[in-house]
Amino acid sequence: METNQAIKVHRALGEQTRYRIVQILTKESNLCPADLESRLESVALSTLSHHLKQLADSGLLVSQKKGTYIYYSLHVETVKRFAPYLLD
Repeated sequence: METNQAIKVHRALGEQTRYRIVQILTKESNLCPADLESRLESVALSTLSHHLKQLADSGLLVSQKKGTYIYYSLHVETVKRFAPYLLD
């Protein structure tokens, strides 16, 4: 089971935009897709939603709904376990 999650995590991080999203979330947490879109260059909101879903499915992100917005943060325990270099 842990091997499968490790594969999901590294597969998710293997895409440049998703890696950049994680880098942004290591510095700031509780960002909504619009906040992330403004920090990324030339990424459409629909594409960003796809990337956020991939990261959440891998266990790297947690989300919290507030009103009509969803805010994303890193799942720190998953990052520490499978990709601790991201926290340096």
